[in-house]
Amino acid sequence: MIRTGLALLRRVWWLVPIVALAAGWWWTDRQLADVRLTLANERTVRTQDLADAEKAKLKAERDGAERVATATATYADRLANRAPIILESTNTVREYAQTDAGRVRCRDADRVRSVDLLDARLAAPATAAGSGGRTMPADAAAPAGGR
Repeated sequence: MIRTGLALLRRVWWLVPIVALAAGWWWTDRQLADVRLTLANERTVRTQDLADAEKAKLKAERDGAERVATATATYADRLANRAPIILESTNTVREYAQTDAGRVRCRDADRVRSVDLLDARLAAPATAAGSGGRTMPADAAAPAGGR
């Protein structure tokens, strides 16, 4: 019986390494199946994270554009409110002065005359202000305006 077993082994000796290699391949494949599943799950999570990041980026860009548009509109409104109102006719001035905004911006005649008188006094020559008629000597060495 042992002789028959040895005779059979001599005939099919090459099957032993083939069976061992096949068993090793099957065992490794089972071990790597878990790794492949983990890798597939990680890829799915990574793809979802990229999609979420892209959505967040688009939302941030949209929100930023809305903030810029709002800031631009607010700035334009402020500039428009600062722009002077140019009144050309006497009737327009009279009608505007009767409104609430006009009462604040329009000056009465006495106040306008006071401003004109002040302008005239400031523009008067230095001799009228009691300076004795002398002018200041020019000092070329002195820096202009304290610079």
